[in-house]
Amino acid sequence: MSVVEQLPRTNGRKSAFGDLSFSVNPDVVTGFGAPNGSGESTTTVRTRSHAIRQVMVVEVAGRLSDVVDDLDRAIQLALADAPRGVVCDLTSVLEGADPAAVEVFATAGRHVRDWPGIPVVVACPDSQVREALAAHPLGGHLIVTESLFSAVAAVLATPTLSVESRRLAPHPTAPRASRDFVTRTLLDWRLGRVIPFASLVVCELVSSSTIDAGTDIDLSVVWDRGALRLTVRDHGPALPDQRPAALDLHRRGLTVVAGLSRAFGVLPTADGGKVAWAVLEALRSRPTTSRIRSGRAAASQESPVFTDGRGLAELPFCAGASRPSASALSDRHLVEKTPRPLKGSDHIHAM
Repeated sequence: MSVVEQLPRTNGRKSAFGDLSFSVNPDVVTGFGAPNGSGESTTTVRTRSHAIRQVMVVEVAGRLSDVVDDLDRAIQLALADAPRGVVCDLTSVLEGADPAAVEVFATAGRHVRDWPGIPVVVACPDSQVREALAAHPLGGHLIVTESLFSAVAAVLATPTLSVESRRLAPHPTAPRASRDFVTRTLLDWRLGRVIPFASLVVCELVSSSTIDAGTDIDLSVVWDRGALRLTVRDHGPALPDQRPAALDLHRRGLTVVAGLSRAFGVLPTADGGKVAWAVLEALRSRPTTSRIRSGRAAASQESPVFTDGRGLAELPFCAGASRPSASALSDRHLVEKTPRPLKGSDHIHAM
């Protein structure tokens, strides 16, 4: 934020204002002083965000080439709050957008590529811009419409996600509490297969936020169409003069998160904090509907396989030989009950 103090403004012998102090937000460009020296203020807002039914709308004014960098940051700030969706309203953008600026703006589709659970919709009346966005490899992940009304409607038409959240204190037990919370949540969602991987990832994310920020942590677990998203949000630096750190994982933590996640990253927040997130593959297991019709079929099922913490698989759950099947037991029973045929010597002794 830039601060200007004691700024005089004169027009000939007349002074329009004096000893003026004001601050400028990075997302807002503010101008003071009309050309006639009357002191009237003129304000040009480059990006402005507001909510419509849990949908964050980012309004843009001016030339797209002048605001494309601020627009991408505004999208990231909106995504950090985990809304239902984000709408970029370009209806006030001047026509004849620079193709290079459109190409840069199309890279916002990377957010949807990494996590499709929060759609990003563009409301743009310029048909050339819409066509350019649709043709871009990353812009194809964006939903492009002509009006703001249709953009908000497109977001509200997407399915509602399953979300569970919890706040944790910056305590050494926070990683363990996060693992327990994730385990219970995934068991309720019938996602037991991903529990070992999600527990390791969330532990590394929480440990990093606890060490770097030292503030309360908001943990959320979201599932959407075969993808699981873990987010850990802190609330800015613990000290007033401390700058927020990026996702700083140790070598082991970075290896764990990168190896088990489909995508991961960091988003900035409005309060100076950050949101560390990771997306994992998580297909929901379907309950079996087949019925066991005979005892022989039940006995022929394989014993459960045990996997230890080092990844040693294909070991039987119980040590020792496997249980004999029902057919083997019945065959052995017939063998024991059937009389043994007599040999010649046995027949002589019997007489």
